[in-house]
Amino acid sequence: MPPTKRKRRTKHRGNAAGMVEARGRTGRAPTPEERKKAAAGQRRGQRVGKPPSWQGAFTKALIMAALLFVLTRVGIFGRHVPVSQSVFLALFAIVLYTPLAYMTDRFVYQRQQRRLGDTGSSGKR
Repeated sequence: MPPTKRKRRTKHRGNAAGMVEARGRTGRAPTPEERKKAAAGQRRGQRVGKPPSWQGAFTKALIMAALLFVLTRVGIFGRHVPVSQSVFLALFAIVLYTPLAYMTDRFVYQRQQRRLGDTGSSGKR
């Protein structure tokens, strides 16, 4: 009779105390690319899982205000804007974008926490 081509199944037998111990890793070792992808997924999970902060929102607003300042100085909007007006627009953008960025981050964070089944760190609402 020819041998079967199916792989042999390992049995999960309990030890003397009746505990079934899980086997360790038995597959092939991951390639460097696979290790890099796994590490990137963990870093993303840590970054996305952080609760929103005003400092992060301020940083985002600062970047957007700097971009607005550069665009007004270059004249991308079709006319020359004075420096004082560009600075005023950038400061106004910081004041406007900071709470907007914080509220957006908070909304995304709370939605993700609900999706994960966790109530999140801000129990208010």
